[in-house]
Amino acid sequence: MRQLVRAALREDLGGRGDATSLALIRPSARSQGRIVARQEGVFCGGALVREVFRQCGRALRVTFHVRDGRRLRAGQCVATVEGPTRAILAGERVALNFLKRLSGIATLAARCAAAARKGNPRRPPAILDTRKTTPTLRAFEKHAVRCGGGRNHRAGLFDMVLIKDNHLAALARETTDPIGEAVRRARRRWPRLEVEVECDTLDQVRRAAAARPDFILLDNMPPPRMKRAIAIVNGRAKTEASGGITLSEISAIARTGVDFISVGALTHSPAALDFSLDLQPSPP
Repeated sequence: MRQLVRAALREDLGGRGDATSLALIRPSARSQGRIVARQEGVFCGGALVREVFRQCGRALRVTFHVRDGRRLRAGQCVATVEGPTRAILAGERVALNFLKRLSGIATLAARCAAAARKGNPRRPPAILDTRKTTPTLRAFEKHAVRCGGGRNHRAGLFDMVLIKDNHLAALARETTDPIGEAVRRARRRWPRLEVEVECDTLDQVRRAAAARPDFILLDNMPPPRMKRAIAIVNGRAKTEASGGITLSEISAIARTGVDFISVGALTHSPAALDFSLDLQPSPP
C-alpha cells in the first residue's frame, strides 16, 4: 500500500509539488478538510486515504466517521483532515480518487447482491468478482467487493484451476475428450486446488459434470438454457453464471437456481461514487 500511494502522489505532484498551493498558501496556514459523500452508497477506501495524508505530512490528523462497508447517505461527512493547508491540498485529489473508485465498486456490489436476493430470496446466489481489475489495485478492489456484500473469485492465475475455451482448444489435438482430460491433468498436477470448467453449450456441461470438477461455469447462457444446464449438473458441481452480466439481469439469473453469479463489471466499469473535500481555514 505504501508503494502504491507513493507512486500515485509522485504522479500527481511530480518533482515540484503543488505549484498552485506553493505560490498562494503560506507555509504556516492550517485548515480542516471535510470529506463529504455527495451520493448514497457504500464506503470503502479508508486505509488508502489515511496513507495518502500520512505521506503528505506527518502533522496531518485524519479522523474517520465511518468504516469500510458502511452505507452512506448523500451529504454525510465521512472523514476530517486537520493540519497544514498545503499538505491537505497536496493529497486531496489522490485520496478522493482512491475513495471514489473503491466506494463505487462496493456500491455496485451491494446493488448486485440485493438484486440476487430479490430474484431468489430463499437461496440467493453469491455475487463474485473476476480478474478484470485495475493493474496493481486488485487486492483493494477485491476488498471493496467484499465490503459491498460480494465474494471474491480467484485472486489470480495461481490459486485455482479455471479451464477455459482456449485450454480446451489446445487439448483438442491430443484427445477426443478435452474436458475430461483437462480435469484429470489438473487434479494430478494440483490436487489441493479447486478446479472449474467453462462451458458454452449443454453438451459441454454434460461432459464437464461427468468429469466432476468443483465448479462449472455457464458462460453466456440465457436463463432458460442455464436452468437446463443446472438440471444436467444435478448437484455434481457448483454452478456459476458468467458472461457480461449486468445489474438488470441478475434477478432473472438468480431464479435459475445457480450457485454463483460472476460480474466483471464490478471492477472493470463501476460508476465512481462522488466525494468532495471541503476546506475551512483554521483560526490563526
